[in-house]
Amino acid sequence: MRVVLFCANPYAFGIMKPLHDALVRLQHTVLWYIPEKIASQFPFAGTFTVTDSMKDVYGFKSDAIFVPGNEVPHYLRGVKVQIFHGLAGEKQGHFRIRNYFDLYLTQGPYFTERFEQLAKKHRDFTVMETGWSKLDPLYQNHEAYRQERDRLLSESGREKLILYAPTFSPSLTSAVTAQKEIFHLASQDDIYVMIKFHDLMDTQVVNEYKTAAKQVDNVSVVEDRNILKYLIMADMMISDTSSVVYEFILLNKPVVTIRSTAETINWRDIPAAEGLTDAVRHELTHDEFRNARLNTIRMYHPYTDGKSSERMIEATQQYIERFGVPEKRKLNLYRRYKINKMFGSKPD
Repeated sequence: MRVVLFCANPYAFGIMKPLHDALVRLQHTVLWYIPEKIASQFPFAGTFTVTDSMKDVYGFKSDAIFVPGNEVPHYLRGVKVQIFHGLAGEKQGHFRIRNYFDLYLTQGPYFTERFEQLAKKHRDFTVMETGWSKLDPLYQNHEAYRQERDRLLSESGREKLILYAPTFSPSLTSAVTAQKEIFHLASQDDIYVMIKFHDLMDTQVVNEYKTAAKQVDNVSVVEDRNILKYLIMADMMISDTSSVVYEFILLNKPVVTIRSTAETINWRDIPAAEGLTDAVRHELTHDEFRNARLNTIRMYHPYTDGKSSERMIEATQQYIERFGVPEKRKLNLYRRYKINKMFGSKPD
């Protein structure tokens, strides 16, 4: 196949990289589309074919376009494949059908069931369950990352690594109200706190945490865009309404959230940042939500073999065998106008 990896936002890079590697390994031809405004953030070196030109993408004449976002130009050739940018199904818009996609590749039964219902209603797309490419590395390289964790804790004289990973959304984030409590938690003799902010987090908030972290030796704000390494390293996560909670739970480790709006909460949630240290202590000791986590794993992402990328490729090939390669996607006038405004009209 000739495949486009369509990246409209930096968070797409970590989702696409395992898929890229599998495509290359299986001898498919790959083109990354990365708009100029985010090109400088592309973190991977090597023999990647990358363009910021929609004219190049149009001329590539792809068979498939993988999109971990909400929009893709209708006039591009190829099966338009939605592969999602998170696991938080309760977030506004996750199950919204925008009519841009031919194929939805879901991560687990919870998502599959919902999108299959929508497919029956709309009758213009197909749903296949494959697992999620971003999580392939989550089930690989554990030993190296665990060794790094052990070195960090040994050097700092701590015993437990806690990862704080809040969402960026102003209406949902705990970052503003939780700062005092995060550093109070870090004052515990056995705790090391690692903080990973979303790319879109308010820079003022990030800078406040960085400044405070310089005053202590057991808090660090990590700059690495890909969070998977830190999920593997951490013993527990603190968050709020962020899809990364589900990614962490898939590793079967405890979570504490602050004022989460998740549809189904299978972890300890507290109504405000006050009391965070007590909640963390309780879960580290008792881990009351272990059985609930196991059910979440079964419903959200039961695939632990690190081969979801291969399943995604196979599912796309099966779609093409059944329906062929569409030259374009039919859209109403409003959707076409929106795409043309975002990406430009069809190249000549």
